[in-house]
This record gives sequence, structure tokens and C-alpha cells, in this order.
Amino acid sequence: MNTLLLSFAGLVLSIIVMFLAMPRFIRFLKNRDINQVTSEYALEEFKNKGKTPIMGGLLFVVIPIIVFILIDFKGLIDRRVQFVLLSYILYCSVGFIDDALVIRSHSNEGLSPKTRLIMEFAYTLGLFLLYRDIIPMQVTIPFVHATVSIHWLVFAVFMILLYMAEANAVNFTDGMDGLCAGVSFFALLPFVYLSYRYSYLNITIFLMCILGGLIGYLHFNFHPAKIFMGDSGSLALGALFASLGIVMDQNIALFFIGGVFVIEMFCVVLQQISVRVFHKRVFTYTPIHYAFVIKGFKETKIVLSFYALQIVLSLIGLFIALNTL
Repeated sequence: MNTLLLSFAGLVLSIIVMFLAMPRFIRFLKNRDINQVTSEYALEEFKNKGKTPIMGGLLFVVIPIIVFILIDFKGLIDRRVQFVLLSYILYCSVGFIDDALVIRSHSNEGLSPKTRLIMEFAYTLGLFLLYRDIIPMQVTIPFVHATVSIHWLVFAVFMILLYMAEANAVNFTDGMDGLCAGVSFFALLPFVYLSYRYSYLNITIFLMCILGGLIGYLHFNFHPAKIFMGDSGSLALGALFASLGIVMDQNIALFFIGGVFVIEMFCVVLQQISVRVFHKRVFTYTPIHYAFVIKGFKETKIVLSFYALQIVLSLIGLFIALNTL
């Protein structure tokens, strides 16, 4: 079957399976009190979400992968697909361990920052060593089409930092009903188009399966959320974006395609530096989406506004990407 048909099949099948599996998964989590643990520093408006089941991200990682294997098993031969898929799985496993520890301790104490960084470092270095033969170790400058080759050691460091930054940026964005999954959906669309246009066809099919998983998840996660993705989902999505930027040589475009994530992380980092160095806040609250709650905006309005912003940034990133390759 051709790529478009398989892609459509992957999208639809992932949506259907998510719709069938998610209610059962939610009941399973509720019966075992596997719920969100709210921080003592959480805004009052969000403390009532402490009984919402967590780890919904597992389903939009596992189900799209199973669907992809069923409809495009031969695609697993493609080493670029292996690279993207393994990135998705490995970072999901980091998030899963973190979520499991949070649930077990009934607090926000999951993996220590040091342990988490060590795991992310080891996984990303392993990915680099395994797939360095298919990784374009270069940065292509948009519009002028100039390519700058990068020494493998420097590129390895860059790739590790990129994965860690993307994973944490997506994690920062996961704080409101439907926010992270919806922004991720719109940020993935340019990569679907780019992968198809430039003949990364197996990646196209895989991404369509993931889009189906996100659509199915959003049905249960949009306000009022019946389930949250947890770090299992947010870290996996962050690694997914990093792997796509790397394997398609779209590292500059990725900065815009993942623009909302970049803004969220920038605000958090700037706030931390300002508080520690100058003992003053730059923003009312970070991650920045919470600042709008304090200003009096409704959660749904904030989420939809971030969707609109992400659509604009995705289009800018796509324009840059199309003038890169």
C-alpha cells in the first residue's frame, strides 16, 4: 500500500484504539489510586486536580508504536525510524520511572535531578553511538543553503544538550488540561509534511500514528481532564522532537517548530537566574502559562491561545525548514 493510505490507516487505527483503551486504563489507574500529586506550591486553582489519574502518556507512546508495527512492519528496517522510535521509547522509560517513584512516595519526589540527567545523558549518548552513521553531523543555514560540518565529538555534545533541553521544555509545558498534547500535535504537523516531502516515508507513517494517539488522548485530557500524561508522555514527546530535528537536519527550524516549548523553558530559566542572582522575579509565576491564571484568564482560554501561538510558530518553522533542504 502507498504511504498516504498507510498513514491514514495509522492515524485512524491509533485514534480508535485510544478511544477503546483509555477509559479502561483510567479505571485501572483510579482503582489503584494512581493519581496526580499536586505540589504544595501549586496555584489554588490547580490543587483540586490531585485526584486525576496520571501516566496517560504511556498509551500515546505504546499504542502508536504497536499500530505502526502492525501496518508497516518492514519500516522497522529503516534506521532513521529506529532512531526516532528508540528515542521515543527510551525517554518514555525515564518518565515512567519518575512517575512510578512519585506515585509510590505520594509526593513530587521522583527521580533526583542528577539521576534523571545521568539517564538522559547515557541514553542520548547511546543513541548517538548506535546511529551516528545516519545522523547528519552538520547544521544547514536556511535560505542561503550553506552547510557547516561539525566534528563528531562537538555534535555529540550538541545532541545530548538538545535532547535534554527539549525533554525538559515539553515537561514544563505540561501543566494545564490539553496544553502539552495540543501544542505537541500542532508542532508535529510540520514534521509530518517535511518527512513526506523529503521521502522519509516510514517516519511519515510513524508520526501519523502518533498524531492519532495524541488526538485520542486529547479527548480525555482536554478540560476538564480525566487523565494527565505524566513525565512518561512529556519526556517521550521532547525526545521525539529532538530526534526529528536531528535526523532531518532541521535543528534551526526546530527552534521555531517547538516555539511554545522554547518560550516556556526560556521563561523558567530566566526566572531562576533572576531569583538566584538578583533575588527578584521577572514573571509573576513560571512556567509562564500559570502567570496568565494569576492575571485572571480562564484555563481553557489560555490553552487555546497557546494553540494559536503554536500554529503560527509551526508555520514559521515550516517556512524555514522548506528553505533549508
